[in-house]
Amino acid sequence: MRANTITQPESMPVTTQKSRLILIIDDDVDQADVLRHRLSSQGYLTQTAYCGQDGLQIAVDKHPDLVLLDLRLPDLDGFDVCKVLADNPQTGDIPVVILSGMERPDVIRRSRSSGGQFYVRKPYDPNVLLLLIQTALGQSATW
Repeated sequence: MRANTITQPESMPVTTQKSRLILIIDDDVDQADVLRHRLSSQGYLTQTAYCGQDGLQIAVDKHPDLVLLDLRLPDLDGFDVCKVLADNPQTGDIPVVILSGMERPDVIRRSRSSGGQFYVRKPYDPNVLLLLIQTALGQSATW
């Protein structure tokens, strides 16, 4: 038996009192834009950074509710970005979801030791990612 995967979540109104800001830090412009569009269709506000330094600055300036972080960035290692976010009193409370194509056990352990709360391997099911985001934000699923 083969399971069918839904490739794009249906738009559902978000019933939270305020829209949540999600910071996407990924150097793949196309992937970041697709993710931004999907999250926007679910009622989330998004901000995108295509390198680690910009992502760190946005995190301090805007204090997003959640960070989606790729490990391979052009200027900084994603592990270093995650550690800086975790160690900074201004950003240490922001949940970090690491999105990466690497799935070796040492990479997952290093992600956790750097401060990442969740690890999702690319390619990912967008519905699973949305559910994980809701869990990380302490929201209940609306579908």
